[in-house]
Amino acid sequence: MTPAPMIALVGNPNAGKSALFNALTGARQKVGNYPGVTVERKSGRMALDDGRPVELVDLPGTYSLDPASPDEAVTRDVVLGRQAGERRPQALLVVVDAGNLDNHLRFTLQLIALGLPVVVALNMVDMAERDGLRIDAERLAAELGVAVIPTVAVRRRGIAELRAALAALVGDGSRVPEPAAEPVDIATLQRRARTVAAAATAEEPVARRITHALDAIALHPVAGPLILAAIMFLMFQAVFSWSEAPVGWIEAGVAALQNATKDALAPGLLRSALVEGVLGGVGAVVVFLPLILILFFFILLLEASGYMVRAAFLMDRLMARVGLSGRAFIPLLSSFACAVPGIMATRTIDDPKDRLTTILIAPLMTCSARLPVYAVIIGAFIPERTVGPGIELQGLVLFCLYIVGIIGAMAAALVLRRTVAKGPSHGFMMEMPRYQAPSPRDLAIGLWQRALIFLKRAGTIIAATTVLLWLLLTFPQPPAGYDKPAIDYSVAGRAAGALEPLVRPIGFNQDIALALIPAMAAREVAVSALATVYSIQAGDDEAAQEKGLVDRLRGRWPLPTALAFLAWFVFAPQCLSTIAVTRRETNGWRWPAFMLLYLFALAYIAAGITYWTAVAAGL
Repeated sequence: MTPAPMIALVGNPNAGKSALFNALTGARQKVGNYPGVTVERKSGRMALDDGRPVELVDLPGTYSLDPASPDEAVTRDVVLGRQAGERRPQALLVVVDAGNLDNHLRFTLQLIALGLPVVVALNMVDMAERDGLRIDAERLAAELGVAVIPTVAVRRRGIAELRAALAALVGDGSRVPEPAAEPVDIATLQRRARTVAAAATAEEPVARRITHALDAIALHPVAGPLILAAIMFLMFQAVFSWSEAPVGWIEAGVAALQNATKDALAPGLLRSALVEGVLGGVGAVVVFLPLILILFFFILLLEASGYMVRAAFLMDRLMARVGLSGRAFIPLLSSFACAVPGIMATRTIDDPKDRLTTILIAPLMTCSARLPVYAVIIGAFIPERTVGPGIELQGLVLFCLYIVGIIGAMAAALVLRRTVAKGPSHGFMMEMPRYQAPSPRDLAIGLWQRALIFLKRAGTIIAATTVLLWLLLTFPQPPAGYDKPAIDYSVAGRAAGALEPLVRPIGFNQDIALALIPAMAAREVAVSALATVYSIQAGDDEAAQEKGLVDRLRGRWPLPTALAFLAWFVFAPQCLSTIAVTRRETNGWRWPAFMLLYLFALAYIAAGITYWTAVAAGL
């Protein structure tokens, strides 16, 4: 007996597919699993107008035939006739959202290219019309070359017309079409989808027209990346130029607190601990709060305006070349704030190899904890001058450090995806939100929360680490007649002396070796550690104590050493919280250990290359 013809119901998630399936099959449904996988199989019986029975199979929603999950793999395999124990469908009923046509047509075009008979259900037309959007179904059918039926599945509108269109396509089910060639690439489909959607749109609201006009520029293959680079460049220029005044105010406030503490307390260990340890160390980090808030102001602004998703779309092409998809962009972008939430955000990545790679490269994104380190070294060793109209050298160097981190992350991903995280890469699909004016209240709340997080970190981790470092730098005190600096006799001084031979080849001195150890707790602790070291070394020298860390560093290090220090912090995984969350997300110590090993190796090599190149150049 010849089985009833099978029609597959396919479409993007949230297109109203389930409602249409229920409207067509009613209670005549069966639910089970596909052979070999724990993916639900829903099928139902439907009678055509001439009484012929048809089996309708509701396939899992997907954005393309390039699967990123078991559900999406089932959809691909059924449509292409690869699913074990499953017939290939006689025809396809493709459901698209009339209000999001250009995005949903990508998958539709991919399905039409397979060569199977196709009927398109233009669903939720009532919602689109309510928003002022009207789609010409006849023009859309002409552009696609298949029947297009307007429907409102929840109200059973268009169901009769849909049955008639399907009856015209389905034979007796005895002949199943052979699989066609593999579909064309997603980028080509996206361009074609936009063209078809534009041609079929008879009327659209002004806001939608503005969005399309802006996207034509923001998503252009040439103009789009240039705009993104210009926005990033402006961001880092602003970090230095806008923060100069507020940084000065905080520095003056910290200095006033130090002087007040000196006046209130007699010389001794308590005064030294407060002035040189707490205020000197923590204050050296807190002064960079304005830089961090300016950076996050831009990030929040781009997210709230709807541009950030466009940036992810632009980065997808670059990331595809190193084996990642645009899905990794949002977690990596979060890592610019902090690698911890960035690594946690990889849970949205379905492919395990893609997710592992993203976790392993997330620490290479220049997080906000690196900003105080960069700001101190740039402020001390990079001249404060312009190198072009509106281009400050210090901001340009900061921009370059961020770019080096991104390039390093992409290079690491390329290697990882071909070695320890080898596997196929997947395409990237994401709905584009509309552009909108950011809410000043939301921006203010976001900045306030970021300020609290930074100050809490400064008041807990950094303060505790700085006080501990002060103790280790102060005790044991040298005996009478000790002819070397007192700091060398301390526990921390001896530890730094043991580490120095390992880092001397890359240009680091004992002070830097000392700062690297407590900076494992948090990167910005390197700044407070250096401030504490130099404050203790200054002792009772009032002139030296009044200098900020930037002024103290000038002339103390050669320029090649300073540049090597920057290169080290571009790559070094100096953050215990990052290691801890990596261990939690990967369920073991294997990958955190691997991360530590390869990132420290990269940091050492990068610092060494930078140092010896700078020395050879005579800097």
